[in-house]
Amino acid sequence: MKYDTNFKSVKSEVSAEEWQARVELAACYRLVDQYEMTDLIYNHITARIPGTEHLLINLYGLLYKEITASSLVKIDVEGEIIAKPDTDYGINKSGYVIHGAIHKARPEVKCVLHTHTRAGIAVSAMQCGLLPLSQTSIRFVGHIGYHDYEGPAIDLDERERIVSDLGPHDVLIMRNHGLLTCGPTVQQAFNTMYQLEQSCRSQIDSMAARTELTMPGENVLAHTAHLYQPGTRRPYGVLEWPAMLRLLDAEQKNSGYPPYWH
Repeated sequence: MKYDTNFKSVKSEVSAEEWQARVELAACYRLVDQYEMTDLIYNHITARIPGTEHLLINLYGLLYKEITASSLVKIDVEGEIIAKPDTDYGINKSGYVIHGAIHKARPEVKCVLHTHTRAGIAVSAMQCGLLPLSQTSIRFVGHIGYHDYEGPAIDLDERERIVSDLGPHDVLIMRNHGLLTCGPTVQQAFNTMYQLEQSCRSQIDSMAARTELTMPGENVLAHTAHLYQPGTRRPYGVLEWPAMLRLLDAEQKNSGYPPYWH
């Protein structure tokens, strides 16, 4: 069986647009690892290749910190593999059942990110869902969907319900399962997930304190949520991205792993 992780570069074999999408997606995987939102080798982040209906997804078996631009697999929205590295690693079916459904139904979505974090799973199991306990979590008021658990996401007929429950939003809490964000760019989808994860962590901490909690009034919640929507004041996640790449570049020097841009 061939399970090494030393993949040859495909930069010269793909378009400039595809290569840029690969680099951005690989960086996103590394950032999810950097901020401790991984679950061993599980979960997925997908990105649409500009000008196509093809998606990029991770090989099933790699750590997020091992993923590079050249290790990503090209698939269609039905999960058929178009191109992959020379390896026995494949892809996880849940990756295109969940992600493919959203990409297919929402053409404006260029990236979908799904996690199983400790805090995210905990909040997904709470009947109250995500509470507006902090400025970070208030941004999601009125802009979040919930999808009831139906078992491991491997059945294609669950796709319609996932899409319906997400609706027009960029955030979905999958009950008893985990978190999902999406967006028109990799940068925005990552930034949204980072804020969602921080909201879940702070909610768990606040509730664990076992003291009475306060929440702002409805008018403040609506006003704050509006101000934090993408495009209200500035593009979402774009300003942060160069700083995030500098962080990765600095960490890369001593990591021992191949650079994400390989």
